[in-house]
Amino acid sequence: MRSPMPRRPALLALALLLLPAAARAQGPAGVPEYDVVIRNGRVLDGAGNPWIAADVAIKDGRFAKIGRVTGKGRLELDARGHYVSPGWIDMMDQSGGALLVNGLAENKLREGVTTAIGGEGGTPVPAESIADYFARLERRGISINFGSYFNEAQARVPVLGPVAREPTPAELDSMRHIVATAMRQGAMGLSTALIYPPLSYAKTPELIEMAKVAGAYGGIYASHMRDEGRGVLEAVREAIEIGEKGGLPVEIYHLKVAYQPGWGVLMAKVGALVDSARARGVDVGADMYVYTAGGTGLEATIPAWAHEGGVDSLKARLARPDVRARLKREIRTGSPGWWNIVEAAGGWDGVVLVNARNPENARFEQKTLTQIAKEWGKDPADAAFDLVAQGKGRVLAVYHMMGEPDIETALRFPWTSIGSDAGSALEPNGPDAIGLPHPRSYGNFPRVIARYVRERHVLTLPEAIRKMTSWPATRMRLADRGVIRVGAWADVTVFDYDTIKDNATYSNPNVYPDGIDYVLVNGELVIDHGRHTGARPGKVLRGPGATTAALAN
Repeated sequence: MRSPMPRRPALLALALLLLPAAARAQGPAGVPEYDVVIRNGRVLDGAGNPWIAADVAIKDGRFAKIGRVTGKGRLELDARGHYVSPGWIDMMDQSGGALLVNGLAENKLREGVTTAIGGEGGTPVPAESIADYFARLERRGISINFGSYFNEAQARVPVLGPVAREPTPAELDSMRHIVATAMRQGAMGLSTALIYPPLSYAKTPELIEMAKVAGAYGGIYASHMRDEGRGVLEAVREAIEIGEKGGLPVEIYHLKVAYQPGWGVLMAKVGALVDSARARGVDVGADMYVYTAGGTGLEATIPAWAHEGGVDSLKARLARPDVRARLKREIRTGSPGWWNIVEAAGGWDGVVLVNARNPENARFEQKTLTQIAKEWGKDPADAAFDLVAQGKGRVLAVYHMMGEPDIETALRFPWTSIGSDAGSALEPNGPDAIGLPHPRSYGNFPRVIARYVRERHVLTLPEAIRKMTSWPATRMRLADRGVIRVGAWADVTVFDYDTIKDNATYSNPNVYPDGIDYVLVNGELVIDHGRHTGARPGKVLRGPGATTAALAN
């Protein structure tokens, strides 16, 4: 009797086993097994581990295999001799409004950033419109992953207006409702910018109450603190108190000591304060940019009380000689509730006009207020007041006010991450969307590696990458980003350690860096040797309080 014929599945299995491995990896009819394979790279996982020699395979937007990859990719990238890192995360972005106009975010991506967390000034829409705003970003398409905080001023001003008083209990309830709405609509937490009126008028108890609401939805409290100079320690204590009593994590924006007499002294004390808070269970961290100059509006040189009532009220006060006399006196002596940024910059020599918002005054750009005052034949404070009053929009300046050793000290804190305090540009080689020409818009992340790893040896490369990837992802509760791990979203930055360099300077700030070969967002190639591919695979990152209804919008 003849043996029965083998079943067809068994024959098929036997035939597949006899095929060469490379052929099997192609799948049916030679179809590539993976979407992308990055080969021969030095893979940094983002968790702080040393690099390994490996291929990285990506399928359906996620990492599919790490190691020796025999299967082919629809797209094959050669990273021989270069580093393959998780995509870098900007913890203090300013792109919330810009992405609606231009979703390409080219200056961000070309410096290796694949995810941006915006919202120091809040969302560009009111609380009840956040879900629709996020949906519009998704419909239009963005090239970068993006999430945003909601600012406390967005709850305060609609209820109280731009006034310097405390809310009544009923007003406080209305503000709570606004913050709760924002959190349900997908905000990642509550932010404050406490040097800027009218939010500088808010007192600590009010901020604690608002933080409690955000914390109830799993949010984070992020703050541009009330003082980053002489009073920086007290400002850190306030931020910690708000987080501790509000029951939520604390993120200190752009950590710095902007006060020359405190350089080399206060930053170590800041670190000790944060370490002490963390030791007792308060989840505190900070982000920073790696430049010794900050940038903000020139109106920050004017004491806070003069801003009450808004821009028109400020300009009306600046027209009065008696008010100017008082303001000039307080710039010398100080003013309650106001951080003296002129003092922080060491005087008017350290304040440089970069965007006059007025064609007649554009000739003064890139000059210090001392130089401008001399050309104008007036006092530097009067020059500042006149520039603000004549600006058709927010007049912007760069303030040289930090010390290089303090940057190095802060970088060594294990709980610091990297944030640019800059937005995406609306056009190539243009300033960021807030109009502030500062090199941090184009060079902040490459500078961390070029200057503080390769040149000055402040950080090891794995530690620098951790600060730009897994640590910020952990801070923001993004469990499937910031690491090269099977199953995680495939955000990737491939760079040449020997040539990576920030080319942007204060005098020429809108220049792309060198040394970044490829950038992928959710598994799609977005930057190919300095060329934006036009792809828009970015995702909106909603906070943990987002409701089903908000997600459906």
